[in-house]
Amino acid sequence: MIDALLAPLQFELGIRALLAAALVGLVCAVVGSYMVLRGLSFMGDAISHAAFPGVVMAYLFGGSLYLGGAIAAVATALGIGWISRRARLRSDAVIGVLFAGMFGLGVAIYSAIPNYVGDLFGFLFGDVLGIGMGDLIGLAILGGIVLVVIWALWKEFLFATFDPLGAGASGLNVNALDYLFLGLIALTIVVSIQAVGIILVVAMLTTPAATAQLLTARFGRLMAIAIAIGIASGIAGIYVSFWLNLASGASIVLIQTATFLLALALGPRGGLLRRRPVELAASR
Repeated sequence: MIDALLAPLQFELGIRALLAAALVGLVCAVVGSYMVLRGLSFMGDAISHAAFPGVVMAYLFGGSLYLGGAIAAVATALGIGWISRRARLRSDAVIGVLFAGMFGLGVAIYSAIPNYVGDLFGFLFGDVLGIGMGDLIGLAILGGIVLVVIWALWKEFLFATFDPLGAGASGLNVNALDYLFLGLIALTIVVSIQAVGIILVVAMLTTPAATAQLLTARFGRLMAIAIAIGIASGIAGIYVSFWLNLASGASIVLIQTATFLLALALGPRGGLLRRRPVELAASR
């Protein structure tokens, strides 16, 4: 058993993968906690796909894939917020339009590349085992920026999440906070793309927070549980991937999904541990 646990640590790529998975799990859980409460899960899916044309363009021009993805993701996130307010359309309609348009643009550019491109394929489905030291440093910097901003504006984000009208009446610039949060979602997605890929990144953002929401109604505890699930599932997913020779991103997401189903079945808010009305009456 000990040998199996130590096996991935014998390789530098295994250590880097474990660190990257833990970092991604942490950042996604923090941002995802606000996303789930705001009902922005579909936003994460849209922005992750919108990053694809930026990644492809960066590859074609020999630039940083992370920088290209970040530019496209942030621009799309801010564009969704701006168009929703400017055109007075429902945000889900704007998300659908930009999501399809940006991903279609990425696919069109990708199809024009004459030969198969493995690096870009990894961005679609994730390749955390392929993360180099430079990539890990880049993830740490971007993740650190996201966490520092969330920490500095913790109360403001919380106020705007639960009571946007009250936050605006108190003098907070809710629109600016919304734009900033959209930008943080975009950066978080860029941090997560190489670990689980564009297609699965929404699960990293949504599933730990949704699972935590089944277990507690207090925001502080919700975020703490989400962080624990995000980090633990990331590390466990790397081990499962190493032991069973499975795709690392898929392993991480499947573990998170299993955790969600377990919480759904046994959690206090809807599962077997929920106190029924008869039990509540008997306990009084």
